[in-house]
Amino acid sequence: MFVRLTAAIAALSLLSSAAMAQAAKPTDPQIAHIAYTAGAIDIDAAKQALDLIKKLKLTPEDNDASKTLSKQAADKLAELNKLKGAEYDRAYVANEVAYHKAVNGALETLLIPSATNPELKSLLQTGLKIFQGHQQHAEHVAASLK
Repeated sequence: MFVRLTAAIAALSLLSSAAMAQAAKPTDPQIAHIAYTAGAIDIDAAKQALDLIKKLKLTPEDNDASKTLSKQAADKLAELNKLKGAEYDRAYVANEVAYHKAVNGALETLLIPSATNPELKSLLQTGLKIFQGHQQHAEHVAASLK
């Protein structure tokens, strides 16, 4: 469920407010396809990053930060799986806001300044812009759930 909701939020963040206002209310099959499309876009972006890693002949190295991210994600997923309904929605969106704030902070203060390869730095800067948009959308959704 976590992945589906992440994809749905990503899909919604791709749509501008004007486009959403003009569109007819989507049906469940259309919503499912939007979520699928958002997931596919995320996968394509990940493939682009992996292609760059190969091009630069980098071997990703596990580290304390990546281990911490993985553990926190697993812990949060376990926590969210215990919740239902509106309680789940609020906790999920609060986590999305916190997650995007943390990633954006790491990109701005550590990852982008530390990257020495111009192509990698550029990819991270693009990722920051995307994640800032996701954070804004998550904050908007969170405010609507109060």
